[in-house]
Amino acid sequence: MSIGAKIKTYIVFTKFRLSALVVLSALSGYLFADKGSDPQDSFNIFLLMVGGLLVTAASNGSNQIWEKDLDILMKRTEKRPLPQDEMTLTAAYLTVIICLVVGTFMLYSINLYSALLGLAAYISYVFLYTPLKRFTPWAVFVGAFPGAIPPMLGAVAATGQFDQIAGILFFVQFIWQFPHFWAIAWVVFDDYKAGGFALLPSKLGKSKNSALHIALYSFILIPFSLLPWVLELTGTISLIVATIFGALFFLQSYKLLRSCDDKDARKLMFASFIYLPIIQFLYVFDKIEPSIPK
Repeated sequence: MSIGAKIKTYIVFTKFRLSALVVLSALSGYLFADKGSDPQDSFNIFLLMVGGLLVTAASNGSNQIWEKDLDILMKRTEKRPLPQDEMTLTAAYLTVIICLVVGTFMLYSINLYSALLGLAAYISYVFLYTPLKRFTPWAVFVGAFPGAIPPMLGAVAATGQFDQIAGILFFVQFIWQFPHFWAIAWVVFDDYKAGGFALLPSKLGKSKNSALHIALYSFILIPFSLLPWVLELTGTISLIVATIFGALFFLQSYKLLRSCDDKDARKLMFASFIYLPIIQFLYVFDKIEPSIPK
């Protein structure tokens, strides 16, 4: 196997593009919570980005190790390195261990809480969410916890404490994950079924009931997204933009509720990928800096 092919194998194994999106979420949390007073900010951001990328890569790799015998059953995963014997289990385990240890150490170099959050995300994703996926749709609820940690981790990396901002960022991403993941589960329903996964909220699968759950959480996301403005952490721009994008996101989920069509589910899935970074960096660019007493 050529060097280029090996690199591609490890990129697929660690889901590099997904890991990069997760790190982007952590970066938004850091920038939103950061007061700009730490001379080491640039280095801490580097540690957060690379450390977070490695811990996320370890989580994704562990997931593929756990589900290697199921991935071969699904079209979307059958070409992954382990089912295709492009990577040995030994190499897979070593990759996960190195990524986890180095990534955690880098997060610890920022502060202890950052390292603990990174480990909590890894453990809950790999040892709780991953095995539960085959047994209950409640796995989505469990998986929403590690999935919502990145922006909170970024905020804690900036401040060294679990404060109001960290909590808000966590809950915005927590609620977002339900319509996001259920839209994915709708689009790849047949593939998930082949692998033994039933992750839509209704036992009927792609049904009005599932679509209703998706629309409900999309609607709930709107007031949650406005919490930074309500608490005077951001300005009027975030109120207007978050409301508009939240309404558009809900409108797409409502279209799915009316049609129960795969095309609308796919549009909602892509909309969810666009919505989150826009909202998170909206907070960053519209944040209200605390006044410094004279």
